[in-house]
Order: sequence, then C-alpha cells, then structure tokens
Amino acid sequence: MKDVSVLIRLLRSHLAPYRRPVAVLVLLQLVQTLAALYLPTLNADIIDNGIVKGDTGHIVELGGVMIAVTLLQALCTIGAVFFAARTSMAVGRDIRAAVFDRVQSFSAREVGRFGAPSLITRTTNDVQQVQMLLLMTFTLMVTAPIMCLGGVVMALGQDVPLSSLLLAVVPVLGLLVMLVVRRLRPLFRTVQERLDTVNRVLREQITGIRVIRAFVKDDYERLRFGVANTELTDVSLSAGRLMALMFPLVMTVVNIAGVAVLWFGAQRIDSGGMQIGALTAFLAYLMQILMSVMMATFMFMMVPRAEVCAERVEEVLTTESGVVPPAEPVRSLRRHGLLELRGAGFRYPGAEEMVLRDVTLTARPGETTAVIGSTGSGKSTLLGLVPRLFDATEGAVLVDGVDVRRLDPALLAETVGLVPQKPYLFSGTVASNLRYGNPEATDEELWQTLETAQARDFVERLGEEGTAGSGLGASIAQGGGNVSGGQRQRIAIARALVRRPEIYLFDDSFSALDYATDAALRAALARETAGATVLIVAQRVSTIREADRILVLDEGRVVGSGTHRELMADNATYREIVLSQLTEQEAA
Repeated sequence: MKDVSVLIRLLRSHLAPYRRPVAVLVLLQLVQTLAALYLPTLNADIIDNGIVKGDTGHIVELGGVMIAVTLLQALCTIGAVFFAARTSMAVGRDIRAAVFDRVQSFSAREVGRFGAPSLITRTTNDVQQVQMLLLMTFTLMVTAPIMCLGGVVMALGQDVPLSSLLLAVVPVLGLLVMLVVRRLRPLFRTVQERLDTVNRVLREQITGIRVIRAFVKDDYERLRFGVANTELTDVSLSAGRLMALMFPLVMTVVNIAGVAVLWFGAQRIDSGGMQIGALTAFLAYLMQILMSVMMATFMFMMVPRAEVCAERVEEVLTTESGVVPPAEPVRSLRRHGLLELRGAGFRYPGAEEMVLRDVTLTARPGETTAVIGSTGSGKSTLLGLVPRLFDATEGAVLVDGVDVRRLDPALLAETVGLVPQKPYLFSGTVASNLRYGNPEATDEELWQTLETAQARDFVERLGEEGTAGSGLGASIAQGGGNVSGGQRQRIAIARALVRRPEIYLFDDSFSALDYATDAALRAALARETAGATVLIVAQRVSTIREADRILVLDEGRVVGSGTHRELMADNATYREIVLSQLTEQEAA
C-alpha cells in the first residue's frame, strides 16, 4: 500500500496543471463507452423487431442509428486518445524535469549515494514506466469501470435470471488478478535494481576501456557483464511468465462464461422466457464486462512496476541536498577576492572520522596560496568547500567576509573559478566548452585564454590532426575523449580563465603536464591572475614551491604553514614530501 500511495501522490502532484485536459478526456471516454454499451441493445431490437418480423424499414432505421452511434464512438475515442497521449507525455516531461532539477541541486555526497547509473535509470526508464501507466490509465482504466458497471446494468435489463452468472464469473477473475499481481510486485522491484546493475557495469566498462585492454581483462569483463545481464534476464523472464499466464487464465474464464450463457440462454429461449435478440445482446454485454476486466487486468500488471519506479523517482525528489541555497541570499560583494577558512571541518554523514579538522586559512588577492599533503589528507575536500561542492560541517568558509552559505549561488559561481582534479569537457567544440565559463566571450578573448593556458598551439592543430572542424570550431567528444589528459587540463584551465573570477581554485590541475609546459603555464598564470586570489592543490613540489604561502595537510589537519624555505627548515612532514621528489640540492 505504501508503494501505491507514493505512485498516487506523484501523479496527483504532477497532474494538477492538467485538470482541464483530463476532464475533457474523461468526458470523451464516458460518451464513447455509453455509445459502445448502447450498440448491443440496438442490435437486439433489430433482430427481435426487424429480422424476426421481417420489417425492413425498422432494420434500415435502426441501422442508420447504429452507424451514427458508431461514428460518435470513433470520434470520441480518437479525441480521448489524443488528450491521453498529450497529457501523459507532458506529465512524463515534467517528472523528468523535476528529477533533473533535483539532481542538479545535489552535492557530491548525494550523487555518490545514489550513483550515476541509478540516477540515469530513474530519470529515464523509471519515469517512462510511470508515464506509460498514466497513458494506459487514460485509455483503458477510465473506460473499464464504466463499461463493467454499465454492462452489468444493461445485462440485467436484458434478462435478470441469466445475469446471476456474473456473480460467479467476476469474483473468479478478480481473485486470479489479485494473486498474479501480488507475485509481480517484488519481481518488478528486482528488475529495476538489476537494470541499475547492468547500467553500472556497462558504464564502468565503457569509461575504463583503456584499463581493461591494458590489463587484458576482456574475458573477465565479458563474464562480469554476462552475469549482470543473465540476472536481469532471469528475473525479467520470471515476471514475463507470470504476465503471460494472466491472459490464458482470463480467456479461459471468458470462454467458459460464454459457453454457459449460450447453454442457459438457449434453455430460456426454448421456454419462452427470453428472445433471440436479448440473448445476443446479453452475450455482447458479457463480453464487454469481461473485456473491461481484461483491460483492468492489463493495467494491474503494469501497476506493480510503476509503483516501484514511482517510489524510486520519489526517493530522488524527496532527498534534500546537503548544500541548501540560502533563504535570503547576499547578492553583492565588495569583490576583492579575500578567502578565509575559520576552523573549517568536514565529516561525511555516518563516518566515524572527520576528513578535515579545524582548518584555518587566509588567501589574499594578489597572492598564491598552495596546499600540499599526502594522498587522502583532504586537499580536494578543502577546495570543494569554497564553491560549495560540500558544506563545512564545522567552522565557516568566507569570501570577502561573507559566509559562502549565505551567498547567492550565481554570485558565488561568478566569484570563484574551479579547475577540478579530473577536468571534464562536454561534447561540442573548443569554443562551446570555453564559453561555459563566459557565454559572452569573444573569439579574441578565447584565443587569449588559450595562449595563457599553453593550449593555443595544439588547438590550432586540431583540424590538421583529423578532428572535425578546426581551431575554436574543432569538435570535442564527450568527456574530452578525443584529446589527451594534458590537453583536457589546459582547456579546463582556459575555461576558468574566461570567467575572470576573483578567486581561482586549481585542484592538482597541472599533474598531466610535462615540466616545461607546467613552468610556462605557471609563469603565464602569474601574469594573468596577478590581482586575483589563487589557491592551488598540487602533488608536485615544483608546482607550488614559489607560492607566497604553503599549507601542509596531514590526515585532515594543518601541520605546517609558511614559505618553501621556512617549511624546509622546520616542518618534517613537508621536508619528507619534498625529499621524496627532489634531491637535497634541488630542494635548496
């Protein structure tokens, strides 16, 4: 019942804007169902008062009425299907948009909790299942109860004693449907979970194809995908067998009921208690009643899967982001670029240990502040607190004296430019990726930032190397798959430079560059960001040794702060990191 309530709540909230089309749809379905119910009565009248009595005029007159009623039924059916399709597709669009908007508001924590494959499945397949249920409800379920009740009433009007057969047939059908549906629900939940698994495995294999080939793990990955695929196939077959069993059971009951009506109806006609036309009409009404039950049966087979999908969609929609926009945001700053961390700490929900503890840092405009530490010391998490990829669970992060949690998200995005550890490029062109930072940037500004990022030369050569387009118009594959890691990093750096923010965050953004390119890029960046605040996370000592201030992290704590010379003199952790990369003479 919980799943049903979730499904109803989801549909009710998204159907609210479409009350008028739904009302027109129900009216059209009512008219076409009443027309369908009226036709057997007309047919019985033609048989009893026209054919039996040989009254040709009566046959022609009622035949014309039947044609008119049939045309009305057809027009109403077409209109009902039109409104049903438009409304259900619109609701599906709205639910997808709502899920997409909610996912966009998630912090990295929520995205990691659901996983990208599951979020993709929930946004596409799960929403589609709910959408299809709604379409079938509009086209079948609205008609089924009207036809069933109307059929019973009309059948009683033809012959009351024969209608007692309905008391045996309808409960049997209802029991069969209920038993099958109860077994389908858990199977459909498993189907959606197995679909998530297939998506996850496939996504991993496509993304990690180079690693798979490098380690010659093709057979292993083929086996892993085969296991996931077989598990999905097995549970889908189990659900399919139950669904396939439904129709033979229903048709068996329908046919037995038809034989029973003919048997007892013939006896009624023989005794003079019933006319031939009435028997024909009764049989037609019985078929309509049983067909309405079959339509409801088809719907009930779809409901369990839609219930599961609705629950999964609602789980996303009701999940609150760990990064909540402020109720009354600050919409203006002095825009100097002063960045402060005051006793900042961060802990993942449910984790025993904190990732960051009591981090205090001041990064001023015109200065370069570097953060270094061993793997897992919390460097990237520290950088993520500034643009609110995460929110500090202790202390505060301030930009120009204002807590970032109080800043308008758009203003924070304009003030802070982040180059992530794993730069991601979108499918499109070099220009479209760069203008992600500033849609109004001119081609001249784009070339200037590419030159600063040491990317101009290879961008100019992209067309010559077989890439579609050339220069700024050269195509970029999804994720930047058609350029090297170093080229991706330089385009990502150029993208941040196009924005011209007051604070630059570089999260190990030079790791894929050779030493010569790294040195040239840092020299160019020093000129380009002279008046801005620069915060760099790096593993290479050569990248950060000239920084105005270096922060040393160890297991989430600040264990040292100062210049390269000062730290080499009195900080054992920093000295150990340096000497693991450089000789004593190089370090000096």
